[in-house]
Amino acid sequence: MTSLDHLQVFQALHSSPNARLEHSAELGDGMVAALWNNHHDARDYQGPSHHTLSCYIAGGTETFRREQPGTKGAPDKLCVLPAGHDSAWVINGNIRLAHLYFSQEQFALGCISLLDREPRELQLRESTFLDDPIQAWRFRQLIAMNWDEPGERLLTSSLAHEMLSHALLSQVGARSGLKLKGGLAAHLRRQLTDYIETHLGEPLSLGQLAGLCSLSEYHFARMFRESFGLPPHQYLLARRLGRARELLRNGSLPLGEIAMACGFASASHFTNRFRQAVGAAPGEYRLAFLR
Repeated sequence: MTSLDHLQVFQALHSSPNARLEHSAELGDGMVAALWNNHHDARDYQGPSHHTLSCYIAGGTETFRREQPGTKGAPDKLCVLPAGHDSAWVINGNIRLAHLYFSQEQFALGCISLLDREPRELQLRESTFLDDPIQAWRFRQLIAMNWDEPGERLLTSSLAHEMLSHALLSQVGARSGLKLKGGLAAHLRRQLTDYIETHLGEPLSLGQLAGLCSLSEYHFARMFRESFGLPPHQYLLARRLGRARELLRNGSLPLGEIAMACGFASASHFTNRFRQAVGAAPGEYRLAFLR
């Protein structure tokens, strides 16, 4: 789960005497949703360590970035604020906006699994007052859900994953002038991802994965992190949990069989890891999608 204390954009708004947090929810997998009201304010965001997707729900017609005073917001306008960006905002009048925060690790996983590219090759493009009706509709679905009700919060988490995938497919571009050093060759990266996907139900060791690349464990771990954006054990756990979510949503296998199919040592180990990542037990997750 992601701590709100480490979300700089969230904290910048929370520290304002004029901004009011209507609601927030930690959605698991490094994602957090928040719904805000604000009026007559000025806020700066300086190099956050996380990415932010923002949608104006109401108002915003007199809101602008300080360096772009002629460009104003409006309901259903979206902003994409990548990790590491700097922006300064002036809010005139009243505004209601929804935020979805997600971690760089989730961005990295999406680059690998959805785009088949190394995360360091790509960047989330910064955009201000973007028109994207599909994503705006998803934001309105998001805020219509009851984040306090466990089942609906799990559905909210699934919707947030859809929003992240949409952003990856529409708002990601290659880094200009990039000269990559180190890391794994593209064919080795693909070989590893294919191998991991077909062997998720088996115990996979660092030495076993390093051997596929003819590298020592030390060099493999370092080069894997450079290419994948996260260490091998974290990537492997994320893929196992991803497979588990698919099986829970789309089938009726007993939890013990799902645990084995996804490489967890026992049903209790699976349940503990799943709860840590998603914020609910596997059975609760399955029930949410049967409603």
